[in-house]
Amino acid sequence: MHIGELAEETGLSLRTIRHYDDVGLLPATTRTDGGFRVYTEADLARLLVIRSMKPLGFTLEQMAELLDAIGRLDGADAHPDDQDLLVRYISEAEAKREKLARNLRQADEFIHSLQTR
Repeated sequence: MHIGELAEETGLSLRTIRHYDDVGLLPATTRTDGGFRVYTEADLARLLVIRSMKPLGFTLEQMAELLDAIGRLDGADAHPDDQDLLVRYISEAEAKREKLARNLRQADEFIHSLQTR
């Protein structure tokens, strides 16, 4: 699929997808003779992981580390530490999610306090 289709599938902007390509998180699988990026379903799955990690505050380096481990776990060249790394990221994502939920509850309480004045 071309970058526009990938953007439509994920809800991300073309600029964001190009940025992820430029920093090496989502290199286009191939390019057409005209130089247009072409992506696969595997690239789409990779981008969906990136999109899920972003609101949790993971860095680009962390995203790359996790994506590499997931790629190895899905393939035949998994490292012994990849499963431990995956468990660590799950735990970290859960902690980040709880912090976001706590902040959301505080925001709700604040809004409610303003509405009841």
